[in-house]
Amino acid sequence: MAKVTGKILKYIGVIMAILLNVETLNFSEISMDLQFSYTDEPVHHIRRRSADPVEYIMVVEMNVSETVAINKIRSSVTTVTLPVQVDNGTEITALNISTVCSFNETQYQCKCEDLFVWPNDTCHSYKACDDINDGSCTCINALPVDGQFCEDIDECLVSPSVCGPNSTCTNQMGSYSCLCSNGFTATNSSLHISINNTCTDIDECLVSPSVCGPNSTCTNQMGSYSCFCSNGFTATNSSLPISVNNTCTDIDECLVSPSVCGPNSTCTNQMGSYSCLCSNGFTATNSSLHISINNTCTDIDECLVSPSVCGPNSTCTNQMGSYSCFCSNGFTATNSSLPISVNNTCTDIDECLVSPSVCGPNSTCTNQMGSYSCFCSNGFTATNSSLPISVNNTCTDIDECLVSPSVCGPNSTCTNQMGSYSCLCSNGFTATNSSLHISINNTCTDIDECLVSPSVCGPNSTCTNQMGSYSCFCSNGFTATNSSLPISVNNTCTDIDECLVSPSVCGPNSTCTNQMGSYSCLCSNGFTATNSSLHISINNTCTDIDECLVSPSVCGPNSTCTNQMGSYSCFCSNGFTATNSSLPISVNNTCTDIDECLVSPSVCGPNSTCTNQMGSYSCLCSNGFTATNSSLHISINNTCTDIDECLVSPSVCGPNSTCTNQMGSYSCFCSNGFTATNSSLPISVNNTCTAITAPSAPSTPSTTVIGMSMTIDQTFDISLTDPTSENYKYLYGKIAPVIESTYSSKLVGYIPFSAKPTGVRPGSVIADYTISATSNNLDFTAAHSALPESLKKEGIVLAENAFSRSEQTDFTTGHLYPLQKLDLNCIQPDFAKGPIKWIVNNKDPALDNTRYTLSNSNSILTVKNTSESDSGRYSCIIQTNTIPYIQWQNIIIRRPTIIVGDENRVFPCKDSTVQLRCSVDAGYNVEWVLNGAVQTSVPASGSDIILNHPTKSGDCKEETFTCRLKDLPQLLAYSYSWSRVTVKTSTENYDCRDEEIGLGKTNDEKTAICRTGFKGTITYRCESRGWTPVQDNCVLEVIFNLKNTVETLLVVEIPGFMANLSSATSQNNVNITQSPSTVQTIVDILFKIADLSQATSINSIVMENYLKTVNIIVSGNVSDTWNTLNKGNTTEKPSIRLLRSIEKISDRLKDEFKINETSIQLNRTTIQNSFSITSTLPNSTTEIVIPQVPNVTTVTIIIFTTLDNVLPARTSNINDTNNSVRINGDVVVVKVNQAINNISFAFDITNQSLGNPQCVFWNFSLDRWDSTGCEVKPSVNETGKITCECDHTTSFSILMSPFSIDNKTLAYITYIGVAISMASLILCLIIETIVWKSVTRKDDFTRNSYTSYMRHVFMVNIAVSLLIANICFIIGAAITDKEQQTSVGRCSPAVFFMHFFYLALFFWMLISALFLFYRTVMVLSQMSRFRMMAIAFIVGYGAPLLIAVITVASTAGPQKYISQKACWLNWDESKALLAFVIPALTIVAINLVVLIVVLYKMLRRGVGAATQPENKHALMVIARCVAILTPIFGLTWGFGIGTMVSPDYGVHVVFALLNSLQGFFILVFGTLLDRGVRKALAERNFISSSHTTSTSAGPSSSSRQDLLRRNGYNISAATSSNISSASNT
Repeated sequence: MAKVTGKILKYIGVIMAILLNVETLNFSEISMDLQFSYTDEPVHHIRRRSADPVEYIMVVEMNVSETVAINKIRSSVTTVTLPVQVDNGTEITALNISTVCSFNETQYQCKCEDLFVWPNDTCHSYKACDDINDGSCTCINALPVDGQFCEDIDECLVSPSVCGPNSTCTNQMGSYSCLCSNGFTATNSSLHISINNTCTDIDECLVSPSVCGPNSTCTNQMGSYSCFCSNGFTATNSSLPISVNNTCTDIDECLVSPSVCGPNSTCTNQMGSYSCLCSNGFTATNSSLHISINNTCTDIDECLVSPSVCGPNSTCTNQMGSYSCFCSNGFTATNSSLPISVNNTCTDIDECLVSPSVCGPNSTCTNQMGSYSCFCSNGFTATNSSLPISVNNTCTDIDECLVSPSVCGPNSTCTNQMGSYSCLCSNGFTATNSSLHISINNTCTDIDECLVSPSVCGPNSTCTNQMGSYSCFCSNGFTATNSSLPISVNNTCTDIDECLVSPSVCGPNSTCTNQMGSYSCLCSNGFTATNSSLHISINNTCTDIDECLVSPSVCGPNSTCTNQMGSYSCFCSNGFTATNSSLPISVNNTCTDIDECLVSPSVCGPNSTCTNQMGSYSCLCSNGFTATNSSLHISINNTCTDIDECLVSPSVCGPNSTCTNQMGSYSCFCSNGFTATNSSLPISVNNTCTAITAPSAPSTPSTTVIGMSMTIDQTFDISLTDPTSENYKYLYGKIAPVIESTYSSKLVGYIPFSAKPTGVRPGSVIADYTISATSNNLDFTAAHSALPESLKKEGIVLAENAFSRSEQTDFTTGHLYPLQKLDLNCIQPDFAKGPIKWIVNNKDPALDNTRYTLSNSNSILTVKNTSESDSGRYSCIIQTNTIPYIQWQNIIIRRPTIIVGDENRVFPCKDSTVQLRCSVDAGYNVEWVLNGAVQTSVPASGSDIILNHPTKSGDCKEETFTCRLKDLPQLLAYSYSWSRVTVKTSTENYDCRDEEIGLGKTNDEKTAICRTGFKGTITYRCESRGWTPVQDNCVLEVIFNLKNTVETLLVVEIPGFMANLSSATSQNNVNITQSPSTVQTIVDILFKIADLSQATSINSIVMENYLKTVNIIVSGNVSDTWNTLNKGNTTEKPSIRLLRSIEKISDRLKDEFKINETSIQLNRTTIQNSFSITSTLPNSTTEIVIPQVPNVTTVTIIIFTTLDNVLPARTSNINDTNNSVRINGDVVVVKVNQAINNISFAFDITNQSLGNPQCVFWNFSLDRWDSTGCEVKPSVNETGKITCECDHTTSFSILMSPFSIDNKTLAYITYIGVAISMASLILCLIIETIVWKSVTRKDDFTRNSYTSYMRHVFMVNIAVSLLIANICFIIGAAITDKEQQTSVGRCSPAVFFMHFFYLALFFWMLISALFLFYRTVMVLSQMSRFRMMAIAFIVGYGAPLLIAVITVASTAGPQKYISQKACWLNWDESKALLAFVIPALTIVAINLVVLIVVLYKMLRRGVGAATQPENKHALMVIARCVAILTPIFGLTWGFGIGTMVSPDYGVHVVFALLNSLQGFFILVFGTLLDRGVRKALAERNFISSSHTTSTSAGPSSSSRQDLLRRNGYNISAATSSNISSASNT
């Protein structure tokens, strides 16, 4: 204190000197009294470093007696030059006069000098003597108490821009000072900074060129600069910015990218670059360019560059990077131990010396340069005179027989002997004189063998003598037994099997039969000879018999016969089916009528009668009903609606009466004062109302029939569409009595017993009924409030807003086509005048203004540009006072398909006929048009037509024909209504021709229409002078038509449709299984049916038809068809699509039943305790065993014995085929309503030769076979069997992964890790409870206490959130392990709280990270504890709650919120998992950035500057900081990115291991390593501690914080203090 007082006295002395010794002042005649005081501000109580300046404000109070003295003082103050240097450490920076008080005639007045004012309270207390402006004045009428003076004006606050941009304004007493921001300086450094002398950017790159260090480029930025490394250089530490302390170092390109120079080269690193040298024997491809990956080193051909490199007498051969030398024949290397070269040349070999026998016997050898020569001895000659003599061509005796061939005479053989020869007669000759030697004088003459031995040739032959021999010839139809030997008695002539030798001898479509010496030809069944008067042969081939023409009744009645090559096919006409569907249609298995009324009772719709007819059916509306659209046939889409007889025939009741319409009828009431002529008969035109003479009775009120709908919250059952079904009767048996009793008692105007059921529709379950009432305006409030509770007692649960008035109407009539504008008008009746809303396929069209527009009143909905996707249900909802009134219509929009084949065709330019065929969908008619004129066509099959257009020789031209829809001129503007073909006639030669396809050259491809009975196209290629089919896209016509039907199929139509599909496939099984396109179309149909079935439940009849269809397309003879399909380029293979559809539809089965087909067995049954079943299919003994079932449940098992012909044997992905892998057993589909912990399958091994069996299941998520969770156990008692056991587990990685990794090891890691984590978190919370008061001391208002308190609050909330989340995870895993398809009711609460608390964990980790960021960056700023707590809890729990609630609200519904595979958020359907993954990974990214900022701040200050010795190493600091903050910030959850995109086992193990143990890491790094916690525990004798002192200015906040502090965590700019220093709050 004495030191401070001394300084103050010094300052007072200086000020007195300034005031009293200024030359301009003269105080000799002035009385003056001086008083001094000083003040400072609270901010200066902060303990500063010794280098920080301290500012004092001293107030000098002067009393003078004359006014002139004041003016002189004022003048002297303005002339003082500031600052005034007092000593080396002290200066006076400002000197101002603030207040002047003087006495006027009546009182004292105190006036403020410039830049000073009196505060508001002083102005009022002492009465201002001028105006009070903005809460201040400049003059008061009194002397204030001591210590009160005019106050300074804060120019920085009054005028924030006083210093100009890029500067900081600091207020001073009576003035202000300006400082430029970092990176800026005054425009004119000799002037003060102001709005006129603003701060401009400092170009650091210009001021300090080396600011970035060597090998870098500096770029100036506003208020800063950026550094970039030059090419070939990179920052020493890539995680830090480039600077003179983190310079750019050379990149070793040779190490980073070893292949940078390309092959056959050596890379040498250079400063900022690299150089490439070719290896020995290589040179750059382009010697003028640098060697690189684009200019690689290629081999040098040394033999070409230097031909003499090997020396003389040698051959040089180039090699990659080298060359080799070989001596020429007859030469060898001078030194055989050295390689041949110009220094070790090839020298001559003396072969005669090395190998004396080199010339062979009877010869002489002479050596020559590089060779040798041989000469035969006398009497010998070379064996081959054209070759040199050698051991291989030795000298042999001279053959006199050869030298003089005629030495023995003709027909003889001369035999050489050593020095002589002998003569023998040739075979077939003998000596003229057998007693003499054969010679030129005794020649050999011919022997006639045919005469001497007539059987010399054997049977079936002819012998002919020849000179010296004879020849044998087989008779026609015979050949030698061995054709390689001559015919003889030992090689006789045998019959030729012409049918075997030349299979085509009879021509195509025939059978050849061999005969002795000949053959006969017979035409195959269905074929006959082209010319029946000639023998069948290659020139008179068998042609097809058109059985349909020859025998029109071959298929029997009610059928269509289609001729095929060599055969024919029969199709039942529409409305007929084969008597026996398992046999082909024929005259013995005729087509019988389908009773559509029996197969699909609802085919005509409600209020109608269905009458079966031969090949069809007719629908008649019940009395009182008529077709909705009278121009169309009655059907499910054109139902019978009530006839309003009162409107149609107003006089139906006669005069003096009132007619009231009723559903299907009407009632008549006499007007007041009238009665029926005959009261025992109903009132009618024949029993009119007559006047009553007696007093009249009250009139009967009119009756109105009202259509109603009620939505029941249950799954729609297909059987509810049949009024005769038990389900229908049961439902209305429950509903009708309750409706009757409730309406009778609570609905005013209801006519008792008038409620009648009219049908059931899907949409949950919509029950339609009608009621009769006395008015159209009824108040349903009371009745509909009571009905739900009454029905609930009967087991019927209604949906929310269940009731409405409903009526099927016609917004539009007639056929609808794509690309048209469609206007739908909703007419409001008198009783419904409320607002109108449209619903299209359960969506609001008002939200999609690109497709729909609404009129101002919403009464007209316009579909702007229709397409097939606009088909569906359109509903107009009019809100009345009590219930909505709904008008609806099912609208179908279909696009006709016209196929004409290839658009450009060439035909011969000659007198002929061009055949053009046009195919169109069933139900449409087409016509051919040429130049606007309709051409005459002939009908083909179905709706197809053929145009036979004549061509003329010499009239070669090009014409365009159009096939268009007939009788639909309004569609001609749309391209789908027509298709064109351009026909060109030419005289050019072509390789291939066809009367329909036309001409083509080799490899040309053309598209043609499929053959009769099929729809689609087939592609031909011109090969071998004929058109060969290369791609068949033909679909059987009946299946094609069903495919078009299924596109707009309604749920209620599924039973009838499946019956038709099953019948069609059964009748055409041969054609179907041989047509890949037809099979694929059937798969698409089945998939569509499976999709539709998700809105209903499927009974045994529908499923039986479904499996009958599947059974045909997976039969044993279709493997080639499926191989073709699986090799296609479709996104999802048809085989997988089929398996997926079977799984989907099996989810919707109800009741218990069994189905057995030839290769499919289905069992659906209820099981309890345990269950087993054995296959009853042929050649299958597959057994399924479920040893333990927790609860009573329903199981569906489908066994397939032929799916090995269908499914791909892929173990990786669908496009990779492993030829060594086979499906070697049955395929089983098992669907259970709850989880089964263990299930075993015993399979027969189909192919015993295969080994290494695997148990696999098809994983639709991975799109491959997967063995996870299943293991092979060979059967102990039976050979040839394999047992598969499978179980189910839950992994921690499911929290962030869409993949379900079912692995025991992963499950063990999860459960053990979570258990350890939960125990650690409980221990953490116990410790926090024990030490809470010590580490969050409220009586310590230091900055350190504030930080410590908030950190422990965060830690407790992180621990609580993670603990509760882990508990919910264990509960969810337990539910998953018990239920295979997770229960919505059981899982939803667990998933909600798990979602909420895991999100809470992440948001608390985010708050913790942001708090650290706040304390790091804004060191001197401090938010109040209350505000910080409020923000933390709102964000920590409010944001997760909001996200969790929104997720539930937006994905509510069965299997949309939760996953079917695990008790967690759904991924496959609704992507609800993203509501956790996106916030979590976003927070992890933010926290990672915070961690990097913290590390950067620490390293920037210099780690070892003021830290403890053990922490001076930067890497050690970083490692400790990362280890501490990683679990607190949740950074390990970043591995969730890997689990999101990959099913790889390793990624999931890392994720589960690190994050399941997060609670353990929090205990260790967040609690146990906290010095403050250990100290508090030591004070309570829980642990011992040797740390008794602290380096901070207050109690230590934590060892974690101290660790950071000791390593430079006192992050600040120039004036910051240590983070644990004290501060006032």
